[in-house]
Amino acid sequence: MAASPNNPDRRPLVSLVLATAGRVDPLAALLDTLVAQEKDDFEIILVDQNEDERLAGLVAAYGERLAITHLRIPRRNSSVARNAGLPHCRGDIVGFPDDDCLYLPDTLARVVEAFRAERMLGVLTGPAQSPEGGLGSGRWAPARTPIGRHNVFTTVICFNMFLRKETLAATGGFDETLGVGAQFGSCEENDLVMRAVQADFPARYDPSLRIVHPDKRLTREARDRAFRYGAGFGRVLRKHHFPLSVVGTFLVRPIGGFAASLARLRPLAASYYARTFCGRLYGYCAREIRPAR
Repeated sequence: MAASPNNPDRRPLVSLVLATAGRVDPLAALLDTLVAQEKDDFEIILVDQNEDERLAGLVAAYGERLAITHLRIPRRNSSVARNAGLPHCRGDIVGFPDDDCLYLPDTLARVVEAFRAERMLGVLTGPAQSPEGGLGSGRWAPARTPIGRHNVFTTVICFNMFLRKETLAATGGFDETLGVGAQFGSCEENDLVMRAVQADFPARYDPSLRIVHPDKRLTREARDRAFRYGAGFGRVLRKHHFPLSVVGTFLVRPIGGFAASLARLRPLAASYYARTFCGRLYGYCAREIRPAR
């Protein structure tokens, strides 16, 4: 069953804030999976960060089958883009798909049911699924669990994160110094969930709620972005006052990966871990916070 734009007066249950830059074919593939959703009561807030009109044809074609609000912003910053989309959301539940992920047919139906079953639930998350099957890149908690400081880095990924609108309003949305295009290039979602939990909104991780995403670990792309992503990780460790024992653990891990990669003659992996370590150290030690312009 596909979502329909034919009844604009009907208030959707779910709003999907979809920040996009540079991608066309992967975005079309995602929209195909949204057309195929079993649950059709949702809208898409497409926040377009492209400088050209590359998405005009796509929006026109899918606008006949999906309820799409197309916004344009001049800055390439994922957190700025998502925050720009929030005032346009009419749904009670808000999600943030990446422009290269794929929803399973029952994704939104399961999300709606989870929030209906737990009236106090403020945040629902799940892991990444590799296109080849199984879990995608990252360390993932193995079982259904509440989210807190002890597991926020193994239970939260932005494209598989759903929040009640009032939870987002209480937290103030995304920290715009975190995320792609910002000074600290990742972990904006971990920061947001941490702030929601600190504000007493219950958060839960469900490992069976999966969204497909390209597995980019230990590729050249992953290596090139490792410093920026590491900086976001380090910044969140500092911002939320994680104990030095935890900080030390997250600094030691990439050092161990670097040494093991060198021993196995894997230069790409060694470079990835070295950049990750440097980024985490920079993010943790950085004092000046400059929102991207």
